[in-house]
Amino acid sequence: MKQSLDLRIGQHLTITPQLQQAIRLLQLSSVELQQEIQEVLESNPLLEENERDEEAAEAKGETDIAATENPDVAEETLTTYESEPMQATDISMENRTDESDSLDNDWADNFDYPAASTSSSSRSDDDSFPDIEARNSPPQSLHDHLLWQMQMTVFSDNDKQIALALIDAINEDGYLACTLEEIQQALSKNLPIEVDEVEAVLHQIQNFDPIGVGARNLSECLQLQLKMLSLDTPHLKAALALATPENLSLLANRDYVPLRRNLKLPAEELQLVIEIIQRLNPRPGNSVTSSQASYVVPDIIVKKVRGVWRADLNPDVSPKLRVNRHYEKMIHRGDSSADNRYLQDQLQQARWFIKSLSSRNETLLKVARTIVDRQRAFFDHGAEAMKPLVLHDVAEVVTMHESTISRVTTNKYMLTPRGIFELKYFFSSHVSTADGGTCSATAIRQLIKKLVESETPAKPISDSKIAETLSKQGINVARRTVAKYRESMKIPPSSQRKSLV
Repeated sequence: MKQSLDLRIGQHLTITPQLQQAIRLLQLSSVELQQEIQEVLESNPLLEENERDEEAAEAKGETDIAATENPDVAEETLTTYESEPMQATDISMENRTDESDSLDNDWADNFDYPAASTSSSSRSDDDSFPDIEARNSPPQSLHDHLLWQMQMTVFSDNDKQIALALIDAINEDGYLACTLEEIQQALSKNLPIEVDEVEAVLHQIQNFDPIGVGARNLSECLQLQLKMLSLDTPHLKAALALATPENLSLLANRDYVPLRRNLKLPAEELQLVIEIIQRLNPRPGNSVTSSQASYVVPDIIVKKVRGVWRADLNPDVSPKLRVNRHYEKMIHRGDSSADNRYLQDQLQQARWFIKSLSSRNETLLKVARTIVDRQRAFFDHGAEAMKPLVLHDVAEVVTMHESTISRVTTNKYMLTPRGIFELKYFFSSHVSTADGGTCSATAIRQLIKKLVESETPAKPISDSKIAETLSKQGINVARRTVAKYRESMKIPPSSQRKSLV
Protein backbone atom coordinates (compact mmCIF):
# COMPACT_ATOMS: atom_id res chain seq x y z
CA MET A 1 0.00 0.00 0.00
CA LYS A 2 1.39 3.36 -1.02
CA GLN A 3 1.45 6.13 1.60
CA SER A 4 0.16 9.58 0.63
CA LEU A 5 -0.97 12.85 2.15
CA ASP A 6 -4.47 14.18 1.50
CA LEU A 7 -5.89 17.60 2.37
CA ARG A 8 -9.60 17.59 3.27
CA ILE A 9 -11.89 20.41 4.36
CA GLY A 10 -14.73 19.58 6.75
CA GLN A 11 -16.83 20.94 9.60
CA HIS A 12 -17.66 19.25 12.85
CA LEU A 13 -19.27 20.36 16.11
CA THR A 14 -17.18 20.06 19.24
CA ILE A 15 -18.70 20.66 22.67
CA THR A 16 -15.94 22.35 24.63
CA PRO A 17 -15.83 22.32 28.44
CA GLN A 18 -16.87 25.99 28.39
CA LEU A 19 -19.96 25.18 26.32
CA GLN A 20 -20.84 22.26 28.57
CA GLN A 21 -20.61 24.52 31.60
CA ALA A 22 -22.79 27.17 29.92
CA ILE A 23 -25.45 24.59 29.01
CA ARG A 24 -25.47 23.17 32.54
CA LEU A 25 -25.85 26.60 34.13
CA LEU A 26 -28.63 27.42 31.69
CA GLN A 27 -30.88 24.60 32.87
CA LEU A 28 -30.33 25.11 36.61
CA SER A 29 -33.09 26.60 38.71
CA SER A 30 -32.48 29.65 40.88
CA VAL A 31 -31.95 27.58 44.04
CA GLU A 32 -29.62 25.17 42.26
CA LEU A 33 -27.74 28.09 40.72
CA GLN A 34 -27.10 29.63 44.14
CA GLN A 35 -25.74 26.31 45.39
CA GLU A 36 -23.52 26.01 42.32
CA ILE A 37 -22.15 29.52 42.80
CA GLN A 38 -21.45 28.84 46.46
CA GLU A 39 -19.54 25.65 45.62
CA VAL A 40 -17.47 27.45 42.99
CA LEU A 41 -16.68 30.29 45.40
CA GLU A 42 -15.47 27.80 47.99
CA SER A 43 -13.32 25.82 45.55
CA ASN A 44 -11.81 28.63 43.44
CA PRO A 45 -9.72 31.19 45.38
CA LEU A 46 -9.53 33.56 42.39
CA LEU A 47 -13.31 34.00 42.29
CA GLU A 48 -15.05 36.25 44.78
CA GLU A 49 -18.39 37.94 45.23
CA ASN A 50 -18.51 41.60 44.35
CA GLU A 51 -20.46 42.87 47.33
CA ARG A 52 -21.98 46.31 47.54
CA ASP A 53 -19.95 47.12 50.62
CA GLU A 54 -16.74 46.58 48.70
CA GLU A 55 -18.00 48.77 45.88
CA ALA A 56 -18.87 51.48 48.39
CA ALA A 57 -15.43 51.14 49.97
CA GLU A 58 -13.77 51.53 46.59
CA ALA A 59 -15.90 54.57 45.85
CA LYS A 60 -14.94 56.01 49.23
CA GLY A 61 -11.27 55.39 48.46
CA GLU A 62 -11.55 57.25 45.18
CA THR A 63 -13.22 60.13 47.02
CA ASP A 64 -10.35 60.25 49.52
CA ILE A 65 -7.82 60.35 46.69
CA ALA A 66 -9.68 63.16 45.02
CA ALA A 67 -9.86 65.00 48.32
CA THR A 68 -6.10 64.62 48.78
CA GLU A 69 -5.46 66.09 45.36
CA ASN A 70 -7.70 69.07 46.20
CA PRO A 71 -6.10 71.12 49.02
CA ASP A 72 -9.38 72.70 50.16
CA VAL A 73 -11.14 69.38 50.50
CA ALA A 74 -8.12 67.84 52.21
CA GLU A 75 -8.00 70.62 54.79
CA GLU A 76 -11.71 70.18 55.60
CA THR A 77 -11.21 66.43 55.96
CA LEU A 78 -8.27 66.83 58.35
CA THR A 79 -10.18 69.38 60.38
CA THR A 80 -13.13 67.01 60.70
CA TYR A 81 -11.06 64.07 61.90
CA GLU A 82 -9.07 66.20 64.39
CA SER A 83 -12.04 67.84 66.06
CA GLU A 84 -12.55 67.74 69.85
CA PRO A 85 -15.59 65.37 69.90
CA MET A 86 -13.47 62.68 68.26
CA GLN A 87 -10.72 63.09 70.88
CA ALA A 88 -13.27 62.89 73.67
CA THR A 89 -14.66 59.71 72.18
CA ASP A 90 -11.19 58.14 72.02
CA ILE A 91 -10.53 58.98 75.69
CA SER A 92 -13.88 57.62 76.80
CA MET A 93 -13.23 54.39 74.90
CA GLU A 94 -9.88 53.97 76.65
CA ASN A 95 -11.51 54.49 80.05
CA ARG A 96 -14.20 51.97 79.22
CA THR A 97 -11.58 49.45 78.19
CA ASP A 98 -9.73 49.79 81.49
CA GLU A 99 -12.96 49.51 83.49
CA SER A 100 -14.12 46.47 81.55
CA ASP A 101 -10.76 44.73 82.09
CA SER A 102 -10.96 45.28 85.85
CA LEU A 103 -14.56 44.05 85.97
CA ASP A 104 -13.62 40.94 84.01
CA ASN A 105 -10.79 40.20 86.44
CA ASP A 106 -13.08 40.62 89.47
CA TRP A 107 -15.71 38.39 87.89
CA ALA A 108 -13.12 35.72 87.08
CA ASP A 109 -11.85 35.76 90.67
CA ASN A 110 -15.29 35.24 92.18
CA PHE A 111 -16.80 32.85 89.61
CA ASP A 112 -14.76 30.20 87.88
CA TYR A 113 -16.61 28.71 84.89
CA PRO A 114 -15.07 26.65 82.10
CA ALA A 115 -14.70 28.67 78.92
CA ALA A 116 -16.21 25.96 76.71
CA SER A 117 -19.39 25.63 78.78
CA THR A 118 -19.82 29.39 78.92
CA SER A 119 -19.69 29.75 75.15
CA SER A 120 -22.07 26.85 74.60
CA SER A 121 -24.57 28.12 77.16
CA SER A 122 -24.54 31.58 75.67
CA ARG A 123 -25.37 30.12 72.27
CA SER A 124 -28.12 27.85 73.55
CA ASP A 125 -29.79 30.53 75.68
CA ASP A 126 -29.89 33.08 72.89
CA ASP A 127 -33.31 32.80 71.23
CA SER A 128 -32.44 35.33 68.54
CA PHE A 129 -30.57 32.71 66.49
CA PRO A 130 -32.61 30.28 64.38
CA ASP A 131 -32.74 26.65 65.40
CA ILE A 132 -30.68 25.15 62.58
CA GLU A 133 -30.85 21.62 63.98
CA ALA A 134 -34.64 21.71 64.18
CA ARG A 135 -34.93 23.16 60.68
CA ASN A 136 -32.69 20.49 59.13
CA SER A 137 -34.09 17.58 61.13
CA PRO A 138 -36.05 14.99 59.14
CA PRO A 139 -39.86 15.28 59.34
CA GLN A 140 -41.67 13.01 61.78
CA SER A 141 -43.44 10.05 60.20
CA LEU A 142 -46.76 8.51 61.21
CA HIS A 143 -44.94 5.32 62.20
CA ASP A 144 -42.68 7.19 64.65
CA HIS A 145 -45.65 9.11 66.03
CA LEU A 146 -47.56 5.90 66.74
CA LEU A 147 -44.51 4.19 68.25
CA TRP A 148 -44.04 7.10 70.65
CA GLN A 149 -47.66 6.80 71.80
CA MET A 150 -47.30 3.03 72.16
CA GLN A 151 -44.31 3.51 74.47
CA MET A 152 -46.41 5.85 76.61
CA THR A 153 -49.20 3.25 76.89
CA VAL A 154 -49.19 0.36 79.37
CA PHE A 155 -49.04 -2.88 77.37
CA SER A 156 -48.15 -6.40 78.36
CA ASP A 157 -45.26 -8.09 76.56
CA ASN A 158 -47.58 -9.97 74.20
CA ASP A 159 -49.75 -6.92 73.55
CA LYS A 160 -46.66 -4.83 72.83
CA GLN A 161 -45.56 -7.23 70.11
CA ILE A 162 -49.07 -7.20 68.65
CA ALA A 163 -49.09 -3.38 68.73
CA LEU A 164 -45.75 -3.26 66.94
CA ALA A 165 -47.08 -5.56 64.20
CA LEU A 166 -50.24 -3.47 63.84
CA ILE A 167 -48.30 -0.19 63.63
CA ASP A 168 -46.00 -1.68 61.00
CA ALA A 169 -49.10 -2.63 58.97
CA ILE A 170 -50.57 0.92 59.01
CA ASN A 171 -49.89 2.81 55.78
CA GLU A 172 -49.16 6.51 55.35
CA ASP A 173 -52.86 7.38 55.07
CA GLY A 174 -53.50 5.83 58.48
CA TYR A 175 -55.33 2.68 57.36
CA LEU A 176 -54.56 -0.91 58.34
CA ALA A 177 -53.13 -2.44 55.17
CA CYS A 178 -53.74 -6.11 56.06
CA THR A 179 -56.35 -8.18 57.85
CA LEU A 180 -56.28 -9.21 61.49
CA GLU A 181 -56.07 -12.87 60.46
CA GLU A 182 -52.85 -12.21 58.55
CA ILE A 183 -51.31 -10.47 61.58
CA GLN A 184 -52.42 -13.32 63.85
CA GLN A 185 -50.89 -15.91 61.53
CA ALA A 186 -47.62 -13.98 61.34
CA LEU A 187 -47.36 -13.70 65.14
CA SER A 188 -48.65 -17.20 65.97
CA LYS A 189 -45.24 -18.66 65.12
CA ASN A 190 -43.81 -17.13 68.31
CA LEU A 191 -46.93 -16.11 70.30
CA PRO A 192 -49.99 -18.25 71.04
CA ILE A 193 -52.58 -15.54 70.35
CA GLU A 194 -56.05 -15.39 68.86
CA VAL A 195 -57.68 -12.92 66.49
CA ASP A 196 -59.72 -11.46 69.36
CA GLU A 197 -56.54 -10.39 71.13
CA VAL A 198 -55.27 -8.68 67.98
CA GLU A 199 -58.59 -6.86 67.60
CA ALA A 200 -58.50 -5.74 71.24
CA VAL A 201 -55.05 -4.18 70.77
CA LEU A 202 -56.26 -2.58 67.53
CA HIS A 203 -59.07 -0.85 69.42
CA GLN A 204 -56.48 0.66 71.75
CA ILE A 205 -54.38 1.89 68.82
CA GLN A 206 -57.50 3.42 67.28
CA ASN A 207 -57.62 5.71 70.32
CA PHE A 208 -54.21 7.12 69.40
CA ASP A 209 -53.63 10.43 67.68
CA PRO A 210 -54.63 11.23 64.93
CA ILE A 211 -58.25 10.26 65.36
CA GLY A 212 -59.28 7.60 62.87
CA VAL A 213 -55.87 5.94 62.59
CA GLY A 214 -55.85 2.15 62.37
CA ALA A 215 -59.20 1.96 60.57
CA ARG A 216 -59.76 -0.93 58.18
CA ASN A 217 -61.91 1.04 55.72
CA LEU A 218 -63.32 4.49 55.09
CA SER A 219 -66.54 3.78 56.97
CA GLU A 220 -64.72 2.77 60.16
CA CYS A 221 -62.38 5.78 59.84
CA LEU A 222 -65.28 8.25 59.66
CA GLN A 223 -67.18 6.53 62.46
CA LEU A 224 -64.13 6.71 64.75
CA GLN A 225 -63.95 10.46 64.16
CA LEU A 226 -67.68 10.93 64.67
CA LYS A 227 -67.62 9.06 67.97
CA MET A 228 -65.06 11.52 69.29
CA LEU A 229 -67.41 14.46 68.73
CA SER A 230 -69.54 15.86 71.52
CA LEU A 231 -72.81 14.05 72.13
CA ASP A 232 -74.78 17.26 71.72
CA THR A 233 -73.49 17.78 68.16
CA PRO A 234 -76.50 18.38 65.87
CA HIS A 235 -77.35 15.50 63.51
CA LEU A 236 -74.64 13.29 65.01
CA LYS A 237 -76.85 10.19 64.98
CA ALA A 238 -77.77 10.72 61.33
CA ALA A 239 -74.08 11.26 60.46
CA LEU A 240 -73.20 7.90 62.06
CA ALA A 241 -75.94 6.28 60.02
CA LEU A 242 -74.61 7.91 56.86
CA ALA A 243 -71.06 6.68 57.55
CA THR A 244 -71.90 3.09 56.57
CA PRO A 245 -70.44 1.41 53.47
CA GLU A 246 -73.81 1.27 51.71
CA ASN A 247 -74.75 4.90 52.34
CA LEU A 248 -71.24 6.17 51.58
CA SER A 249 -71.45 4.41 48.20
CA LEU A 250 -74.73 6.20 47.48
CA LEU A 251 -73.18 9.51 48.56
CA ALA A 252 -70.19 8.98 46.27
CA ASN A 253 -72.51 8.36 43.30
CA ARG A 254 -74.73 11.35 44.20
CA ASP A 255 -77.78 9.09 44.52
CA TYR A 256 -79.65 11.36 46.90
CA VAL A 257 -83.10 9.84 46.46
CA PRO A 258 -82.28 6.38 47.89
CA LEU A 259 -80.01 8.06 50.43
CA ARG A 260 -82.87 10.17 51.74
CA ARG A 261 -85.04 7.06 51.82
CA ASN A 262 -82.51 5.14 53.92
CA LEU A 263 -81.90 7.95 56.39
CA LYS A 264 -85.51 9.22 56.35
CA LEU A 265 -84.40 12.85 56.20
CA PRO A 266 -85.59 15.83 54.15
CA ALA A 267 -83.23 17.44 51.68
CA GLU A 268 -82.25 20.34 53.95
CA GLU A 269 -81.30 18.11 56.90
CA LEU A 270 -79.48 15.66 54.64
CA GLN A 271 -77.36 18.52 53.33
CA LEU A 272 -76.36 19.42 56.91
CA VAL A 273 -75.42 15.79 57.62
CA ILE A 274 -73.32 15.67 54.45
CA GLU A 275 -71.48 18.81 55.55
CA ILE A 276 -70.56 17.06 58.83
CA ILE A 277 -69.10 14.15 56.86
CA GLN A 278 -67.21 16.50 54.56
CA ARG A 279 -65.49 18.15 57.54
CA LEU A 280 -63.92 14.83 58.56
CA ASN A 281 -60.48 13.70 57.41
CA PRO A 282 -60.60 10.60 55.15
CA ARG A 283 -56.80 10.27 55.38
CA PRO A 284 -55.86 10.91 59.03
CA GLY A 285 -52.25 9.85 58.51
CA ASN A 286 -51.56 12.87 56.32
CA SER A 287 -52.13 15.20 59.28
CA VAL A 288 -49.00 13.82 60.97
CA THR A 289 -46.62 13.25 58.09
CA SER A 290 -45.12 16.64 57.28
CA SER A 291 -43.37 17.16 53.98
CA GLN A 292 -40.61 19.70 53.56
CA ALA A 293 -41.78 22.67 51.57
CA SER A 294 -40.07 23.41 48.29
CA TYR A 295 -39.39 27.12 48.02
CA VAL A 296 -39.63 28.96 44.73
CA VAL A 297 -37.33 31.90 44.07
CA PRO A 298 -38.40 33.93 41.01
CA ASP A 299 -35.74 34.50 38.39
CA ILE A 300 -37.63 37.32 36.65
CA ILE A 301 -39.57 40.24 38.13
CA VAL A 302 -42.24 41.84 35.94
CA LYS A 303 -43.46 45.36 36.72
CA LYS A 304 -45.43 47.99 34.90
CA VAL A 305 -43.25 51.07 34.39
CA ARG A 306 -44.96 54.13 32.87
CA GLY A 307 -47.69 52.04 31.33
CA VAL A 308 -45.32 49.44 29.82
CA TRP A 309 -44.70 45.95 31.19
CA ARG A 310 -41.00 45.40 31.82
CA ALA A 311 -39.13 42.24 32.80
CA ASP A 312 -35.87 42.37 34.76
CA LEU A 313 -33.63 39.83 36.42
CA ASN A 314 -34.00 39.23 40.12
CA PRO A 315 -30.79 40.70 41.60
CA ASP A 316 -30.94 38.35 44.58
CA VAL A 317 -30.72 35.18 42.49
CA SER A 318 -27.21 35.44 41.04
CA PRO A 319 -24.71 37.71 42.80
CA LYS A 320 -22.09 39.64 40.86
CA LEU A 321 -18.78 37.80 40.71
CA ARG A 322 -15.30 39.06 39.90
CA VAL A 323 -11.74 37.86 39.81
CA ASN A 324 -9.69 38.45 42.93
CA ARG A 325 -7.17 41.14 42.02
CA HIS A 326 -4.70 40.17 44.71
CA TYR A 327 -4.28 36.59 43.46
CA GLU A 328 -4.38 37.74 39.85
CA LYS A 329 -1.33 39.95 40.46
CA MET A 330 0.54 36.97 41.89
CA ILE A 331 0.51 35.21 38.49
CA HIS A 332 3.82 35.65 36.66
CA ARG A 333 4.24 35.13 32.95
CA GLY A 334 6.77 32.50 31.94
CA ASP A 335 6.81 30.95 35.40
CA SER A 336 6.28 27.18 35.18
CA SER A 337 6.13 26.43 38.88
CA ALA A 338 3.29 24.34 40.28
CA ASP A 339 1.81 27.23 42.25
CA ASN A 340 1.83 29.53 39.25
CA ARG A 341 0.21 26.88 37.02
CA TYR A 342 -2.45 26.32 39.67
CA LEU A 343 -3.26 30.03 39.79
CA GLN A 344 -3.40 30.20 36.00
CA ASP A 345 -5.84 27.28 35.82
CA GLN A 346 -8.04 28.77 38.53
CA LEU A 347 -7.98 32.14 36.79
CA GLN A 348 -9.10 30.60 33.52
CA GLN A 349 -11.88 28.65 35.23
CA ALA A 350 -13.03 31.77 37.06
CA ARG A 351 -13.25 33.74 33.81
CA TRP A 352 -15.13 30.89 32.13
CA PHE A 353 -17.61 30.70 34.98
CA ILE A 354 -18.24 34.46 34.97
CA LYS A 355 -18.73 34.40 31.21
CA SER A 356 -21.10 31.40 31.38
CA LEU A 357 -23.09 33.03 34.16
CA SER A 358 -23.36 36.26 32.19
CA SER A 359 -24.47 34.34 29.09
CA ARG A 360 -27.13 32.55 31.13
CA ASN A 361 -28.52 35.81 32.49
CA GLU A 362 -28.59 37.43 29.06
CA THR A 363 -30.39 34.47 27.48
CA LEU A 364 -32.90 34.26 30.31
CA LEU A 365 -33.61 37.97 30.10
CA LYS A 366 -34.09 37.85 26.32
CA VAL A 367 -36.56 34.98 26.56
CA ALA A 368 -38.45 36.55 29.46
CA ARG A 369 -38.83 39.89 27.70
CA THR A 370 -40.04 38.15 24.54
CA ILE A 371 -42.67 36.29 26.56
CA VAL A 372 -43.81 39.48 28.28
CA ASP A 373 -44.01 41.26 24.94
CA ARG A 374 -46.15 38.49 23.43
CA GLN A 375 -48.39 38.07 26.49
CA ARG A 376 -49.16 41.68 27.36
CA ALA A 377 -52.89 40.92 27.26
CA PHE A 378 -52.42 38.34 30.01
CA PHE A 379 -50.80 40.86 32.35
CA ASP A 380 -53.55 43.37 31.64
CA HIS A 381 -56.67 41.16 31.64
CA GLY A 382 -55.76 37.76 33.07
CA ALA A 383 -55.61 34.17 31.83
CA GLU A 384 -58.64 34.59 29.57
CA ALA A 385 -56.57 36.88 27.34
CA MET A 386 -53.63 34.48 27.02
CA LYS A 387 -52.29 34.31 23.44
CA PRO A 388 -51.12 31.09 21.75
CA LEU A 389 -47.36 30.71 22.07
CA VAL A 390 -44.95 27.88 21.32
CA LEU A 391 -41.20 27.46 21.68
CA HIS A 392 -40.63 28.03 17.97
CA ASP A 393 -42.14 31.53 18.18
CA VAL A 394 -39.71 32.63 20.89
CA ALA A 395 -36.78 30.86 19.21
CA GLU A 396 -37.30 32.90 16.04
CA VAL A 397 -37.31 36.20 17.94
CA VAL A 398 -34.18 35.54 20.01
CA THR A 399 -32.47 33.61 17.14
CA MET A 400 -31.82 30.50 19.23
CA HIS A 401 -32.67 26.84 18.97
CA GLU A 402 -35.89 25.49 20.48
CA SER A 403 -33.91 23.19 22.77
CA THR A 404 -32.20 26.23 24.28
CA ILE A 405 -35.57 27.89 24.88
CA SER A 406 -36.78 24.70 26.53
CA ARG A 407 -33.79 24.68 28.89
CA VAL A 408 -34.27 28.35 29.74
CA THR A 409 -37.97 27.99 30.58
CA THR A 410 -37.64 24.82 32.69
CA ASN A 411 -37.77 25.44 36.47
CA LYS A 412 -37.56 29.20 35.92
CA TYR A 413 -40.22 31.37 37.54
CA MET A 414 -41.55 34.84 36.94
CA LEU A 415 -42.93 37.13 39.64
CA THR A 416 -45.85 39.19 38.31
CA PRO A 417 -48.63 41.26 39.89
CA ARG A 418 -50.91 38.28 39.18
CA GLY A 419 -48.69 35.79 41.03
CA ILE A 420 -45.65 33.59 40.44
CA PHE A 421 -45.72 31.52 37.24
CA GLU A 422 -43.28 29.15 35.61
CA LEU A 423 -42.10 30.38 32.25
CA LYS A 424 -43.58 27.28 30.62
CA TYR A 425 -47.01 28.42 31.81
CA PHE A 426 -47.06 31.07 29.08
CA PHE A 427 -46.65 28.45 26.33
CA SER A 428 -49.82 26.76 25.11
CA SER A 429 -51.27 25.29 21.95
CA HIS A 430 -53.98 27.05 19.98
CA VAL A 431 -57.54 26.26 18.93
CA SER A 432 -59.16 27.71 15.84
CA THR A 433 -61.98 30.20 16.26
CA ALA A 434 -65.02 30.86 14.10
CA ASP A 435 -63.56 34.03 12.59
CA GLY A 436 -60.40 32.24 11.44
CA GLY A 437 -58.24 33.28 14.41
CA THR A 438 -56.72 31.24 17.20
CA CYS A 439 -57.37 30.96 20.92
CA SER A 440 -54.93 29.77 23.56
CA ALA A 441 -55.59 26.52 25.40
CA THR A 442 -54.86 28.32 28.67
CA ALA A 443 -57.61 30.84 27.90
CA ILE A 444 -60.03 28.00 27.14
CA ARG A 445 -59.22 26.34 30.47
CA GLN A 446 -59.93 29.59 32.26
CA LEU A 447 -63.27 29.95 30.46
CA ILE A 448 -64.22 26.38 31.40
CA LYS A 449 -63.28 27.05 35.02
CA LYS A 450 -65.39 30.20 35.08
CA LEU A 451 -68.41 28.37 33.61
CA VAL A 452 -68.11 25.61 36.23
CA GLU A 453 -67.81 28.12 39.08
CA SER A 454 -70.95 29.97 37.95
CA GLU A 455 -73.11 26.83 37.47
CA THR A 456 -76.08 25.88 39.63
CA PRO A 457 -74.98 23.22 42.17
CA ALA A 458 -78.22 21.27 41.78
CA LYS A 459 -77.89 21.23 37.96
CA PRO A 460 -74.20 21.27 36.98
CA ILE A 461 -73.32 22.01 33.38
CA SER A 462 -72.15 19.07 31.26
CA ASP A 463 -69.16 18.92 28.93
CA SER A 464 -71.44 19.06 25.89
CA LYS A 465 -73.12 22.16 27.24
CA ILE A 466 -69.73 23.79 27.89
CA ALA A 467 -68.64 23.02 24.32
CA GLU A 468 -71.89 24.53 23.02
CA THR A 469 -71.41 27.66 25.14
CA LEU A 470 -67.85 28.11 23.89
CA SER A 471 -69.03 27.61 20.33
CA LYS A 472 -71.43 30.51 20.73
CA GLN A 473 -68.43 32.63 21.74
CA GLY A 474 -66.66 31.65 18.52
CA ILE A 475 -64.37 28.96 20.00
CA ASN A 476 -64.77 25.62 18.25
CA VAL A 477 -63.86 22.82 20.68
CA ALA A 478 -65.12 19.27 20.81
CA ARG A 479 -66.68 17.68 23.88
CA ARG A 480 -63.67 15.40 24.35
CA THR A 481 -61.38 18.44 24.28
CA VAL A 482 -63.47 20.06 27.00
CA ALA A 483 -63.26 16.87 29.06
CA LYS A 484 -59.45 16.78 28.61
CA TYR A 485 -59.05 20.39 29.74
CA ARG A 486 -61.45 19.83 32.66
CA GLU A 487 -59.53 16.77 33.86
CA SER A 488 -56.23 18.65 33.61
CA MET A 489 -57.65 21.20 36.08
CA LYS A 490 -58.83 18.32 38.35
CA ILE A 491 -62.48 19.31 37.99
CA PRO A 492 -64.80 16.28 38.43
CA PRO A 493 -67.49 15.53 35.83
CA SER A 494 -70.98 16.96 36.12
CA SER A 495 -72.34 13.78 37.72
CA GLN A 496 -69.92 14.16 40.62
CA ARG A 497 -70.39 17.93 40.97
CA LYS A 498 -74.10 17.60 41.60
CA SER A 499 -75.19 18.90 44.99
CA LEU A 500 -78.37 18.23 46.96
CA VAL A 501 -79.53 21.84 47.26
